[in-house]
Amino acid sequence: MKELLDKIFAEAEAFGKDAALQLNKGNKAAGARARKAALALMKDLKEFRKVSVDAAK
Repeated sequence: MKELLDKIFAEAEAFGKDAALQLNKGNKAAGARARKAALALMKDLKEFRKVSVDAAK
């Protein structure tokens, strides 16, 4: 679970960085990277929820 959390935090940081570049500088490539990071982040958050529910049982 620790590894999953580390991965989630890293993806969230990458998303934030790229989203800010798109917003502030209009960087289209950063926007594509942010969207890709958002999809990966959603996948990992779903996995975290599954692992967390199993651990609570």
